[in-house]
Amino acid sequence: QVQLQESGPGLVKPSQTLSLTCTVSGGSITSNGYYWIWIRQPPGKGLEWMGAITWSGGIYYKTSLKSRTSISRDTSKNQFTLQLTSVTPEDTAVYYCASGAGRYDYSYRGQGTQVTVSS
Repeated sequence: QVQLQESGPGLVKPSQTLSLTCTVSGGSITSNGYYWIWIRQPPGKGLEWMGAITWSGGIYYKTSLKSRTSISRDTSKNQFTLQLTSVTPEDTAVYYCASGAGRYDYSYRGQGTQVTVSS
């Protein structure tokens, strides 16, 4: 059973960079056919797909966030990371890492971490 755990600061100041790490257990991020995904849920809104990195290192970003988003991985630690630059209060959300057999497949999901953007 794949398990995912998000980690990172809960408070980020406007204009700074949000950095989150997802640690994976029970499976390898290089397992063939799996996508490793970042999603978020702003208060009162639905889930928003942000991007994904594949088992082979291919990367996909939501078009509207592409200029501010970077997803990478550390295969030696079985982790993948999210960086979101130039954050504003509108980036306040619960951030989740997830995994599945497609870039929009959230079969496995972490418990989420609240990130608040505020000065």
